[in-house]
Amino acid sequence: MDDESLVCQTVAIVLKHDGHVVTAVSSGEEALAIFEPGKFDVVITDFAMPSMNGRQVAEAIRSRAPGQTIGLFTAHAERLRGDVETLKLVDFLVEKPLNIETLREAVQASARPTTAN
Repeated sequence: MDDESLVCQTVAIVLKHDGHVVTAVSSGEEALAIFEPGKFDVVITDFAMPSMNGRQVAEAIRSRAPGQTIGLFTAHAERLRGDVETLKLVDFLVEKPLNIETLREAVQASARPTTAN
């Protein structure tokens, strides 16, 4: 999820092209409304979003599904590297501006084996 529609669309297109089933949303609230434990292999959220930031989204998802794989997009990677509490909540960081190959590698390395939903 990303509040920037171009980023969200790009990520969805790339991951769909790679064979993933993608559900794209534009806010943390929307993500939490559709999230169910076991439904998603990977949840990717932007850090800086209005209303609910990526850390808040990650905390809410971790409370519902402690083993859920979570990735975080951020333009603030240097600042977040010192934020141990946020880093404990996520499995990987993808820096903005977005590098498609870095995203692909992170998702591939972090995704659970595909199971039928």
